Amino acid sequence: MKRVITLWALLGAAYVALETLWRGYSHPSMFIVGGLCGVLVGALNQAPRFYNAPVALQAAAGAAVVLAVEFASGCVLNLWLGLGVWDYSGLPGNVLGQICPAFGLLWFMLMPFAIWAEDTARWCIWFYEMSLMPPGKPDVKTPLPALYSLKSIYSDFIKGK
Repeated sequence: MKRVITLWALLGAAYVALETLWRGYSHPSMFIVGGLCGVLVGALNQAPRFYNAPVALQAAAGAAVVLAVEFASGCVLNLWLGLGVWDYSGLPGNVLGQICPAFGLLWFMLMPFAIWAEDTARWCIWFYEMSLMPPGKPDVKTPLPALYSLKSIYSDFIKGK
């Protein structure tokens, strides 16, 4: 559970930082929503059928998760509580002003980076926990760095691997 909360916090903070760079501001609720999206996409990514799938399929599944969370949280935050965190009602194809195809496409394009960030955060947390173990523990090996880079993920995305 500690790992999930740590991932939630790291990915929520990353989401708030990205949104602040994109829009110039964010809302405190986005820390929770962004972290939830990261944890859910990360959980999906742990299934072998998902991480062995083509990157474009991973991006589509991850974008669908984000849109579902965005829609549910938008209904609660914006429609029910009236916080006005975002409003897509002026954009074509929007659903109740909470999601729209343009941002779905943006999430699709950002998803390889998001999956890489979640994998990297998970690896760093695991490496840190391993470093705290006493020396000489049986069956404990130092993890190797991830054998992929962000460049290779987007290269695979473009080539359809």
